[in-house]
Amino acid sequence: MSSNFYKEYQKRSLIKNYISLTIIMTFVLFFIGFIGLILLNSKKVADYFKEQIIMTVYLEDTSKDIEITQLQKKLLLNNATKKLNFITKEDAAENFSNEIGENFVNFLGYNPLLNSIDIYFNASFINNIFLKNLSNSIKKNKFVNEVIFDEPLINILNNNIKKISYLLMFTSILFLFIAFLLINSSIRLTIYSKRFIIKTMQLVGAKKYFIQKPFLIQHFKIGLISSLFAIIGLFLLFYQMNNYFPELKILEGKYEIILISTSILFIGIMISLISTFFASKKYLNLKTEKIY
Repeated sequence: MSSNFYKEYQKRSLIKNYISLTIIMTFVLFFIGFIGLILLNSKKVADYFKEQIIMTVYLEDTSKDIEITQLQKKLLLNNATKKLNFITKEDAAENFSNEIGENFVNFLGYNPLLNSIDIYFNASFINNIFLKNLSNSIKKNKFVNEVIFDEPLINILNNNIKKISYLLMFTSILFLFIAFLLINSSIRLTIYSKRFIIKTMQLVGAKKYFIQKPFLIQHFKIGLISSLFAIIGLFLLFYQMNNYFPELKILEGKYEIILISTSILFIGIMISLISTFFASKKYLNLKTEKIY
């Protein structure tokens, strides 16, 4: 009875160890996938913010409709232009009145604002040199009053994008290393609990591969299950992020999703197999007197 109780206790302990290992691996692989998602979509995020930068062309009151139309057509023919918005002085006054909560036109007795064109650009063209050259070119038109864009913001944005990209790459490598250490330690502890069984099998003449095989199969299954759980969690995260940030089109990036999923599957299985192989090998090569 005592022997059966001990066996049951060992079995329960082993199951707990496997469950703990699966949970640890799932969370670690999930966060690796999350960082990978951010890294792969960092360009999309950067491009999204770049494409929110506006160059505003203010037009003289004396400007003619044909001149405005020709300028718009010329800008649209430029490969850098993503879209244009023509805003009349009346619309501008209404928007400004809504912002300040007061009809300033009635107060002043006239509308001091000008007709304007808001220009949005494709992300790859957003830099100060291009925007300055375009601004100078537009200013040559006599019916143009002023051209403005946020030059300091572009400098800050470009610098921060570079810094964030390097930081994400460093974080990914660091987290991958930490993940290997965590999973490796958990697997070593699991195999440590079976060191006496390993040594007993070795003493009765079992070959090393025969002893390692069940450990490799068991931890392969744990790696596979943990990877699948992590992938399911990531898909749920993708879905939620796509709802909150539809402009990033995360679910439309099939290449990124496939790459992250296969990477998680590969990392989970390979870390499990490599850690199991070396951990079991350690106890196979351990002398009997040192097993205690």
